[in-house]
Amino acid sequence: MKEKTLSILFTLALALFAVSASVAVPVLWRGFYYLHIDALSLPETTGYSESVIREAFDAMMDFELKGAPFSTGQLQWSEDGMQHFADVRVLFHLDLWILGITALLLLLFFLFRKKLRVHHFHGYPPAYYAAAGMIAFFACVTALASLNFDRAFTVFHRIFFPGKTNWIFDWQADEIIRILPQTYFRNCAILIVALIFLFCAAYIAYGVRTKRAQARHGASSTHKGEPTL
Repeated sequence: MKEKTLSILFTLALALFAVSASVAVPVLWRGFYYLHIDALSLPETTGYSESVIREAFDAMMDFELKGAPFSTGQLQWSEDGMQHFADVRVLFHLDLWILGITALLLLLFFLFRKKLRVHHFHGYPPAYYAAAGMIAFFACVTALASLNFDRAFTVFHRIFFPGKTNWIFDWQADEIIRILPQTYFRNCAILIVALIFLFCAAYIAYGVRTKRAQARHGASSTHKGEPTL
């Protein structure tokens, strides 16, 4: 029972690590946003220069990640707009905390792998089931979002910002929304899902290889093999 419980816990840790790491990429990689400035012709469509756009985005992200005073550079902002970005900051920090904690758990598991034994359900290690669960969940999410991204975007905000409407910006009061078009958020979602599926591919490849290795050593489908992910 102890080995099975440990296996379930590490399955969850592996899944949370993959998701939080994937989300962290567009959050921490500002260059991903910079690529959209020219690609979406933001200076032409907004009337702001590229330097003003970069300044506004960097100031907003410094608030989100570094605890800097709220600012959108030379662009106008409102108290409601600032509060929404404060709510977003909570989610960003939560994601980074989950990433750090799960990374630490996996590191500890690796360091003490010789002392731990993890149950392999049907011969597959936890990594395989972490991938299976993520594929099932995110395939459904991707399918629904592809049918109507606008609707998915609204549902996302209602789930993560319950009872609030300050995520619906008035561009005249919060000019930064003009440089954050929905296409950018859609591309962030695509990047995140693509990274998650890369994790899944790696997890599945590892799981299949592990099962085959155990089979070569005469392991049965219920065998508790050497400590592995």
